[in-house]
Amino acid sequence: MPGVLEHRLLDARLVLQLLPAAAYSARDPVQWQTLGVTLERQRGVHAIDSDHREDFDSWPGTLALTPKGVEVFSESLSGGEYLLARWQGEAPLIAGARRVQCPGHARALALGREMRRLLLAPVRDVLALEQCALAFIGLPQQQAGAVASMPRLELVLQQIADQYAQPLSLAQLAVTYGHNELRLLRDFRRAVGITPHAWITEVRLQAARRLLAHGDLPLAAIAQDCGFAHQSHLGSALRHSLGMTPRSYRQRFCIS
Repeated sequence: MPGVLEHRLLDARLVLQLLPAAAYSARDPVQWQTLGVTLERQRGVHAIDSDHREDFDSWPGTLALTPKGVEVFSESLSGGEYLLARWQGEAPLIAGARRVQCPGHARALALGREMRRLLLAPVRDVLALEQCALAFIGLPQQQAGAVASMPRLELVLQQIADQYAQPLSLAQLAVTYGHNELRLLRDFRRAVGITPHAWITEVRLQAARRLLAHGDLPLAAIAQDCGFAHQSHLGSALRHSLGMTPRSYRQRFCIS
């Protein structure tokens, strides 16, 4: 997978960064307002405007707003793909004097995934990227409609992370959750922002992207190893998500 991808917009007042699923240790500059959305689950330790470190577990679809002046240190052994917008100067990103997190933000997740596609494109559509970025930084002014994460859904997320290469049914996930399929579907969408099926596809694509970027395993083998029915299934999923074929993705981002 690619490293950090960055694009500056609006005379460099707005900076978009696509952070990869890789180990990191970073401190955000306090002179910037930042708005980020988790595209892939992240776990590690962080310190928010203090030296006190604590564990964090950020689920996909979590929108985090950090006002100017609030310093954030974050460290993770595995990382997780993350879309971050940094804004310097006057901006609509107002959240008082503290950091605010909002899980299950479907609109933020959708915009984050679209900005990811635009940032990864061989030729960037600057107008589309700018419009998407402005819609993204306008989200804190809108009603999020999100709810707190449900604890037992952590077991479902972990099951998907562990078993994404296997056929997974809603019934199997519902057993893990301890409620029926309709309750699981409702709660998962509220906590993550997309359906379990869409998230399973995303996890499989993340795994496929890592394999495409490291080594020369045949595409059919990558599809099988990542839980896709066949090579064309992988191809259609990647084209729908990123607008690239597996071969074009490998040619552009292979680092081995």
